Amino acid sequence: MTCWQYAKIIGESAGFGKKQFAFVMDRFKKLQSGEIGWSTAIREYIKEREKPNECLHCGSKQNISTDHPIPRSKGGPDTADNAVTACKKCNSSKGEKGIYEWFQLDRRYEVPRIAQGKYLKLLLGLHKEKGTLDTEVREIEELCEQCNLGDLCPEKAKLTVYCLKSILNKFKN
Repeated sequence: MTCWQYAKIIGESAGFGKKQFAFVMDRFKKLQSGEIGWSTAIREYIKEREKPNECLHCGSKQNISTDHPIPRSKGGPDTADNAVTACKKCNSSKGEKGIYEWFQLDRRYEVPRIAQGKYLKLLLGLHKEKGTLDTEVREIEELCEQCNLGDLCPEKAKLTVYCLKSILNKFKN
């Protein structure tokens, strides 16, 4: 699921929009096989510099702070790769939620590219580190039973961007 979401970002960046299935599928397969890699942190930095001192979520230039796409309270690292600019209103509203959880289903296509890219890259790295990329279906079903996302989750017993963080919490060291 992480590679699929990131392939969609690549498609959007290439100007294909969110619905260019063939291009996205090609990038998805290449990401999975390792034929192409994820963009580097420098690309995110350059994108962020396009709108300095501006809330990534709402565009406000007032009361700018730092938000963590994977909240530190949920195991997100305190690094530049897990930091984006956000106004205090958006930062407070998001609280301890992950970026997809905060945007929810009705706004899932509005997640800012920078926050989404950083979030997905971090999750992929954390999954690799913890060995959870190949989690079995029964373990995912167990997570669904414990999950508090309720109707936010579009598909029960299937790994989605909404439960990626949850699966990592289960395997915390």
